[in-house]
Amino acid sequence: MDTDKQTAARGLAEIEAHLYREAHLGAARRRLAQFTARADDFSPGQKRDLEQWYLDEQRYVARMVTDHIADSVSAVEKAHRIRFGHWLRGTLVAMTLITVVLFLCAALVVGMAT
Repeated sequence: MDTDKQTAARGLAEIEAHLYREAHLGAARRRLAQFTARADDFSPGQKRDLEQWYLDEQRYVARMVTDHIADSVSAVEKAHRIRFGHWLRGTLVAMTLITVVLFLCAALVVGMAT
């Protein structure tokens, strides 16, 4: 893969991770707004502290999930490259053997003809 494709793939992965985190945080903000709207026991300062703590925690969770997904994708890509390399190596060996056999058969035919 050339550099431009690698850069584009990395950029796409970063955009996907950002969108996932933002979606996760948007849902967290909605849950938090519903919770704080029902909670009359908290002062405005406590609500802000609670919001900050919860959103920080959700950012951490979103980052961990995104990293886990990225690690899983990387592992699958690595396994695919290894399998493809084995297949390619096996194909090369088979084609080499077929070529050698064909040359031997051709030499045998030419040797019998003379």
